[in-house]
Amino acid sequence: MVELMTTPAAPEPAEPTLESLVGRVLGGGAFPEASLAVLPRIAEDLAGIESRLLETLHSTYPQLADAANYACRVGGKRVRPLLMAVAHRALGAEDTQPIHALAAAFQLIHTATLVHDDVIDHAELRRGRPSLPRAFGLPAAIVVGDFLFIRAFELAAEYPRSIILRCGESCADLAEGEVLQEGARFDLGTGREHYFRVVERKTAAIVAAALASVAEISGADPDGIAALEGYGRALGIAFQIRDDLLDVYGDPDLLGKPLYSDLREGNPTLVSLETHAELQAAERAEFERLFALRHKEMADLLRLRELTDRTHAADRVAAEAAAWAERAVASIAEVRPGPYHDVLDQMARGAAGRRY
Repeated sequence: MVELMTTPAAPEPAEPTLESLVGRVLGGGAFPEASLAVLPRIAEDLAGIESRLLETLHSTYPQLADAANYACRVGGKRVRPLLMAVAHRALGAEDTQPIHALAAAFQLIHTATLVHDDVIDHAELRRGRPSLPRAFGLPAAIVVGDFLFIRAFELAAEYPRSIILRCGESCADLAEGEVLQEGARFDLGTGREHYFRVVERKTAAIVAAALASVAEISGADPDGIAALEGYGRALGIAFQIRDDLLDVYGDPDLLGKPLYSDLREGNPTLVSLETHAELQAAERAEFERLFALRHKEMADLLRLRELTDRTHAADRVAAEAAAWAERAVASIAEVRPGPYHDVLDQMARGAAGRRY
């Protein structure tokens, strides 16, 4: 039997304002007038999805429910539910109630993967608060991750078989991505192609599956489903590329976690791969040696950052994220124009330019 650790009560985060709630995903920039006009409706959609999500976290054992609720409070910015609600409305829906359970399911899947990632990475913090393994213990974190997956598929079971299968396939992609990433640790020789295989499975596949499912529920034809799927895949890649860049050049206070986790864990990202490719022979060899260390001191991480600063890697990676965002925008060019379409455009570009 798994015994959950108790954790000191952490202060509850302040309730976000309407604009900050949506602005987290839109990149924090200025909102066009049309987008401002639909923000209240989007916020209502998110509240409905969140309510459905929290309803599923009940358990006979209060400690399990407490840990699951804690994981959901620190588990991400609700990117997927927001995308799903906006896409549903962009496709003509007047009410997002039909997708609330599915959006909650995809958010629970995402949260479960974050919990398991924190277990694998021995993470201390998650968005400025103790990670679930740190707060409740390692065995409990593994169990809670499994619990969230189970609750997610209970929600997904309300939908047609095709959607359940798509949901399941995206989870299989996540597992494959984790195995691929683990196999490439500390090895810069795996290259860009391998990096994108990992990103497509670990990050992009679940976003693509979520939006393709929304399109199916909305009654879109095969081309419409493919358009939303393509948008989700490209946005997911842009989001992850930017995430990798922020791990080196972000503000840890905004991110809620320390920098250099990928360098510390030996995960080849586009930043490290581009740096490695540009450095001259002697510095490239030093970068390889430091990157391959299983246990890095802060001095090693700072030297890796210094070598990265000597290249144009950051600029090239930022440009690549922006290019994937534009691919996402192009994928939905045929979706009906309007404020929700504009929000989808803004979300793609915001993913490539966000600071947190």
